Amino acid sequence: MARIAVAGATGYIGGRLIPLLLDAGHEVTVLSRHRDKLRDVPWSEQVIIIEGSMEEARTAHELCTGTEVVYYLVHSMSGGPAAVADFERVERLCALNLSQAAREAGVNRLVYLSGLHPEGKLSRHLASRKEVGEILMASGTPTAVLQAGLVIGSGSASFEMIRHLTDVLPVMPAPKWVMNNIQPIAIRDALHYLLGAISLPRELNRTFDIGGPEVLRYADMMRSYAEAAGFRRPVIVPLPVLTPWLAAQWVNLVTPVPRSLAVPLVESLQHSCVAGEKDIAAYIPDPAGGLTTYKRAVELALKKIEADAVETTWAAAHALSAPAEPLPSDPDWAGLTVFTDERSKTTDVPAGQVWDVVEGIGGQNGYYSLPFAWSVRGWMDKLAGGAGLARGRRSPNRLQLNDTVDWWRVESLERGHLLRLRAEMIVPGRAWLEFEVTPQAAGVGSVFRQRAIFFPRGLWGRLYWLAVLPFHGTIFKSMAGRITATARKRG
Repeated sequence: MARIAVAGATGYIGGRLIPLLLDAGHEVTVLSRHRDKLRDVPWSEQVIIIEGSMEEARTAHELCTGTEVVYYLVHSMSGGPAAVADFERVERLCALNLSQAAREAGVNRLVYLSGLHPEGKLSRHLASRKEVGEILMASGTPTAVLQAGLVIGSGSASFEMIRHLTDVLPVMPAPKWVMNNIQPIAIRDALHYLLGAISLPRELNRTFDIGGPEVLRYADMMRSYAEAAGFRRPVIVPLPVLTPWLAAQWVNLVTPVPRSLAVPLVESLQHSCVAGEKDIAAYIPDPAGGLTTYKRAVELALKKIEADAVETTWAAAHALSAPAEPLPSDPDWAGLTVFTDERSKTTDVPAGQVWDVVEGIGGQNGYYSLPFAWSVRGWMDKLAGGAGLARGRRSPNRLQLNDTVDWWRVESLERGHLLRLRAEMIVPGRAWLEFEVTPQAAGVGSVFRQRAIFFPRGLWGRLYWLAVLPFHGTIFKSMAGRITATARKRG
């Protein structure tokens, strides 16, 4: 058993690695900017949680103290558009903080998951990841930098890009990079190598390329996905005129991946990413049964989605806005400009039945009012660079803190009673949508309360609220009535 720390516990990879470390009997400490984000994950009571950011040297030292192995799975591109614009500086600072802290604390090994890349000029995204690996390897602490290609699994950004492009477009005009060679890796195999890195010889301080058993073109990956999903193979027409920037706008419109993330991802796809060596096999044997083929990885991902068993998603780690202060309590609104729309409905339906509808809101279930209006607003958000309604939900029926619901994020959740969603749409202000279900005092039926809250930013924020006010009158009134009506039907 080892004492292990994981930076990036709320990320796509970290959230899947931690339960595997616990199952193997390790003592695990995790780092999260906000402790509450981990409240509802199944393993939260089994780990020590440190709250903070790797941008602070103090936090890095706290994480490394008394630790034998540190997994560094942080990526500042997950912090919203402003962070994405400045991610190289933030990545460098965090890596330097970890390097010093690990050396001073006597950490035995650092493990960093980086990206496969060719030699020569790289995109900003890949160049930054390469630099982080170099900083960690120069730290004086033995470091294993695992360089992976596209990670394929339910909820991964790479898989969601392929999935939505293929689902939506039977004929796809595509940039020429769809003919580049890619060596994808299944999420289960990436986790296999990450777990195995604990037992690497102490003297090893180097990079390792890791990938699946096949080298494919991106276009072939889309066609293979279509076969696994039961669709017709798409017709892909490479167009040399599509620049990376234009291609990123296309990805933003057609997939859940927002523009702020699509741009660096698409820039990285300009390169063929194939493993240059397979040295890892000398230290970490292949998984039992061999490495997972791309088509099998797709099939496994689709099964998890169908079975409502997606553990983590890229969207949960990638905020579309800077971390916001939580909704202030009502007395704190004094002196602030705030607009609200409040609805209340008394019903003879038990509170539990109403809550089931509330917790399933969004995604495929929709918002129980004027779906065309919601769709139009979603496309407006997409065109502005947001996620629109395309992010959907991790699970169709159950939520946890920090989950994404289309363009919302779960900010507060008291299961059975309260759900508060914070808006991550492109909007001139801060917005929340809140639902509350309370049993009636007499013990029969329940009271459903719904509240939309908007703090405008400047003149544009006020004009925005006035512009949408006529639609809110219809949308929110209809929503309250149909949520309670749906609960009655389901009962």
